[in-house]
Amino acid sequence: MERVYIGLGSNLDDPLEQLCSAINALRELPGTSVAAVSAFYSSESLSPGQPRYTNAVAALDSTLAPLELLDALQAIEAAQGRERKERWGPRTLDLDILLYGDQVIDIPRLKVPHYHMHARPFVLYPLAELVPSDFTLADQRSLEQLLADCPFVGLERL
Repeated sequence: MERVYIGLGSNLDDPLEQLCSAINALRELPGTSVAAVSAFYSSESLSPGQPRYTNAVAALDSTLAPLELLDALQAIEAAQGRERKERWGPRTLDLDILLYGDQVIDIPRLKVPHYHMHARPFVLYPLAELVPSDFTLADQRSLEQLLADCPFVGLERL
């Protein structure tokens, strides 16, 4: 069993409902349980002109291997209408593996710790709700320092 942290985001088709549905779908994954879910946050889109996002982080305990979990997350996204048209386009649902136990994964389909999480307050602040204050990522970066370098700007806790 590995502790895995998943970033959730949506800015289309009732984002709050999309995240709630995704959390329910995570509960149905084989060999997986949802240990905790952060508060939901509203944040500006990284691309101009898009609706605001609703974001959260879920802590899972899972026996799924990293790529099995990635495939399962992408199946949940597809079931909720996710279309992969453009990298930074609007989406019904985005599920990202942020951390997978204490593993550092660098393969073409998956980078863990998530390669942009250090610069995303909509990931770091919800994550901070779920981990101890002295939490260190698998690549030895401390969450405390990442938070200090990434101010709570543009976020609204829902």
